[in-house]
Amino acid sequence: MAEINHFEYGWITPALSYALSVLGSVLGLICAGRIRTASSAGQRAWWGILAAWAIGGTAIWTMHFMAMLGFAVSGSRIKYDVPVTVVSALLAVVAVGIGLAIVGTGRLSAVRLLAGGLFTGAGVAAMHYTGMAAMRLNGELGYDPTRVALSLLIAVVAATAALWLAMTVRRGVAIFASALVMGVAVNGMHFTGMSALSVHLHERRGEVAGAEVGSLLIPIVLLVIFGVVGLVYALLAAPTDEDRAAAAYLAARRAPAAEPVGDDSPDPVGLRARSTLARPGAQFPSRRDRPPR
Repeated sequence: MAEINHFEYGWITPALSYALSVLGSVLGLICAGRIRTASSAGQRAWWGILAAWAIGGTAIWTMHFMAMLGFAVSGSRIKYDVPVTVVSALLAVVAVGIGLAIVGTGRLSAVRLLAGGLFTGAGVAAMHYTGMAAMRLNGELGYDPTRVALSLLIAVVAATAALWLAMTVRRGVAIFASALVMGVAVNGMHFTGMSALSVHLHERRGEVAGAEVGSLLIPIVLLVIFGVVGLVYALLAAPTDEDRAAAAYLAARRAPAAEPVGDDSPDPVGLRARSTLARPGAQFPSRRDRPPR
C-alpha cells in the first residue's frame, strides 16, 4: 500500500480551498435570495442558474480541485482525465441547480427540503468520487466503505443545510456566517471522502496518461476569476428592492390624476367644471359655443 499525503504543500491548499468554498457560498446565497424576490419565471430561472454555478461550481467543485493540488502518492505521478474531470464539474452544478429548483418552486416545506437535500447531497458525493476516478496513476484505488458512507451522510446533511440557508437567510451578516458554516461542511465532506482512499501501486511502472495538474490549473483559475467577476457584475447590475420602490414611486408621480367617475354630488359654483378646464390639454369653449348672456 502506497503512502498518501493530503497536504503536500502544507496548509496552503486547504486554506485556499476553504476560502473558495466560502466565497462561492456567499455569492450563491445572495443569488438564491434573488430567486425569492424575482417577479417572473425567467428571472427565477436566471438567478437559480447563477446560484447553482456559484455553489456547485465555485464552492464545491473548485474547492475540491484546489484541495486535490495538495494530494500526492509516494512512488507515482498523478495526472487527470480531462473529460471525466469536466463531467465531475457538471455533476456538481446540475445537482445544486436541481436541488434549488426543488426547494425554490412553491412553498418551502420539510418534504421539499429533504428531497432537495437528498438529491443534491447524492450529486455532490457523485462529483467527488467521479473527480477521484479521473485520477491516473500507477496503482489501483480502494475505498473504505464505512468512511464512504460517512462522507455521503455529510454531503446530504451539508446540502440540506445549504438549501435551507439559501431559502431563508437574507441579511448580510447572516449570509457571511452561513457561508462560513457551509465552507466547513463542504471541506469536511471532501476530506472525509479522501480519508477513505487507499492506493495499491503496480509492480511495473509505466507511463501515466492524462493531463498534468499544472496544465489544468491555469484554465481553472481563469474560469474561477471570470465566473466570480460575472456573478458580482450580475448582482450589482440587478435592481434592488429600493430601486423598484423608487421606480414605482416615480411612475405614480408622473401618472395623470384619475377622472372622477359617477360623481353626482352638487356643484353649485362650477368648481368641478373649472378643475376640468384647468387640467393640461383641456380645451376652452370657443366664443360662438358659449351660451348667450
